[in-house]
Amino acid sequence: MLVTPLARRSWETLRTLIDHYPQTKALVAMLYRNRSHAGRVLAETLHDYANRNDVIVLALPRGGVPVAFEIAKSLIAPLDVFIVRKLGVPGHEELAMGAIASGGIQVLNESVLSALKIQPSVIDKVAAREQIELERREHSYRSDREPLNLEAMIVILVDDGLATGASMKAAVRAVKTRNPKKVIVAVPVAEKEVYLELGREVEEIICAATPYPFQGVGQWYGDFTQTTDEEVRTLLALAKIPPSHVVPKESSVNL
Repeated sequence: MLVTPLARRSWETLRTLIDHYPQTKALVAMLYRNRSHAGRVLAETLHDYANRNDVIVLALPRGGVPVAFEIAKSLIAPLDVFIVRKLGVPGHEELAMGAIASGGIQVLNESVLSALKIQPSVIDKVAAREQIELERREHSYRSDREPLNLEAMIVILVDDGLATGASMKAAVRAVKTRNPKKVIVAVPVAEKEVYLELGREVEEIICAATPYPFQGVGQWYGDFTQTTDEEVRTLLALAKIPPSHVVPKESSVNL
C-alpha cells in the first residue's frame, strides 16, 4: 500500500490548519473545486505511470469518469469505464450494504447487514434491480465498442471518493479476474478506515486525503453536481482509445 509524500503533506497541512485554527474549517473543507480539478491533482501523483503502453485507466461511473479523464489525459493512457452498482439499503439508499460488478462479482458489507439484520431475500431483490441498471449503463456508455483488454496490464481504478468502499472493492475483485499485471486504486478523498481496508486488497492505493471527520465524499468538493450519462459518453469519446488496447472480438469479455 502506498500513499505519495505529496498527497500526505497536502492533507497534513490542511489538518494542521483545522486543528490550530478551527474557524478555517469551512475554508479548507473544500479540497477540490470539482471532479476535474480532483483528477488533475491526482494525476500529479501518478507521473511514474505516464507514457507507458502497459497502463489503462478505468473509471467507476458516473462520478469517477471526470476524475479519470484528467488522469488518463495526463498519463497519455487509454480510458474506459468499469461498471459497478452499489446495493443501497432499502429506505436508506445512500447507505451501501454491498455492491455488484459485471462478471457476477458481489461484495457485501457484513457490518451493515448485521447491524440492520437485512435478510438475504432483500439483498437478492436489490441486486436484481441494480443488475438491470448495470447492463443498461454497459450499453449506454460502450454501445458496440469492445472493452479494453486488461491482461498483463497495470490497471488504475478511479472514483471520485471512497465512503464505504463497497463499489471499489467489487471493482477490484472483478478486475483481478482479468489477470492484470497490477491493480492501483486512485481516489481524491476517502474515509480513513475504508482506505486502510482497501489497501489490503490492491498492490497500491493512492489517496490525496483521508479527512476526519469524513461525513461524505461530496463535502470535500465545491461542485459535486451529479455527472450525467451524456457527460460520461462525451468524455469517453474524447479519450480516443487506441485500437491496440481493445479486446479482439474472438476473445471478448464483458466488463
